[in-house]
Amino acid sequence: MWQKKLKKTVFTLNIDDYAPEITKLTYPLIKRYAKKIGADFYIIKERKFPKFPLVYEKMQIYELAQKMENDWNIYFDSDTLVHPALMDVTNHLSKNTVLHFISDLAGNRFKYDRFFMRDGRSIGSCNWFTVASDLCIELWKPLEDITFKEAVANINLSVAESNIKIAPDHLIDDYTLSRNIAKYGLKFESFVNLITSLGQPGIEYFWHMYSIPTEEKVIQMKEVLKRWGL
Repeated sequence: MWQKKLKKTVFTLNIDDYAPEITKLTYPLIKRYAKKIGADFYIIKERKFPKFPLVYEKMQIYELAQKMENDWNIYFDSDTLVHPALMDVTNHLSKNTVLHFISDLAGNRFKYDRFFMRDGRSIGSCNWFTVASDLCIELWKPLEDITFKEAVANINLSVAESNIKIAPDHLIDDYTLSRNIAKYGLKFESFVNLITSLGQPGIEYFWHMYSIPTEEKVIQMKEVLKRWGL
């Protein structure tokens, strides 16, 4: 029976040749996953928001995905290890719902405005792994009703982040996606809940640790790949 092929793109962000010693471990697996699910693989390499921190360049997906006419958009940070066994997540997610690996309690990380207060779910984006369809493309919509300075003033660092000298503006991407989920009332699911519902709680499909130095990250990644038999 004929069935329309869905247009999918797996995105990542790599500007200024981020940590080649890491991407040589992660990119083969991300590309392998894209091929497995019949998706294109696209690296965001150019600056479109030069006045913002690099992480904000993820918001390019808002326009890129529409130009590509994607049905589904999947994003991984460049330092994410993806297990080859990972299923096509889009087969298990409604197009009216967005997904992260898990969510933080938004109130621990951000000051609430009327959108967070109205929404009431307190969803804090952990957007190193994100899935959203064309119906929910506003997830990546750039800030338009609040300034960068105002947005950064609404970000609260955790103790661990403060201890390693992470700047509040480094979380501008998490803040923007969290606020968009609230502002547009986007339905939300976590990957952790999804795999639990599929009878696979605790399965290690990913490895991602953003708050450790590159050298230590490479060491741990190699240990993970060995554990995965890769």
